[in-house]
Amino acid sequence: MVPLKRLFSSTLGRKYLMGASGMALVLFLVVHLLGNLTLYAHSGDAINTYAAKLESLGVGLVVLEVGLALTILLHIITAFQVTFSSKVARPIQYSNAKSKGGPTKNTIGSRNMIVTGVVLLVFLVIHICQFRFGPEMEDGYTATVNGVMVHDLYRVVVEAFVQVKWVAFYVSCMVFLGFHLRHGYWSAFQSLGLINHRWSKPIYALGLAIAVLLAFGFLFIPIYIYATQGGGGNS
Repeated sequence: MVPLKRLFSSTLGRKYLMGASGMALVLFLVVHLLGNLTLYAHSGDAINTYAAKLESLGVGLVVLEVGLALTILLHIITAFQVTFSSKVARPIQYSNAKSKGGPTKNTIGSRNMIVTGVVLLVFLVIHICQFRFGPEMEDGYTATVNGVMVHDLYRVVVEAFVQVKWVAFYVSCMVFLGFHLRHGYWSAFQSLGLINHRWSKPIYALGLAIAVLLAFGFLFIPIYIYATQGGGGNS
């Protein structure tokens, strides 16, 4: 058991925190994608009902959002700390780094985790501003579901994804998400000390599968909406 002080001050402790926060964020992405699958329904009632149920949590939703924000912040801080401490320890980069089958999994994705992470951070800020703090009921974005007036989140989403620029932006960012998850999932197991030589390849393969499923699961949503809502005439 790593002491609390050492957990935040040592490289090993920071790797624990980075790995644990990363796994928590993967779990969130899975839940978030499942909720977003309601966008495939024939009307906006499904996603609007889902959003209304989340809003009905009140303070509980705020607590969940604050917890998520802290988890993201922790992941970002520890990722930068671990990356920079590694560069200081080994300032000379290999001029011919190749993908290895050994425990380090040195790939293009692994060597650019900070780059993909920064792209995803920018995406996250835009995504939150666009959908979490976008047009509200006071702005006329209302819908009636089962006789109850709710926020028409479906309209907000459709108005964004009938524009080809937003479809391209989201699809591109989800490709970055896939690369980030591909290495990040395996790396989280390694950081938490839950991996050995026997399980290295299966865990890496599972990480690849999760990365592909999540990335394509998210990126196909804007494409689907653009294709079904007449986006070609509104871009």
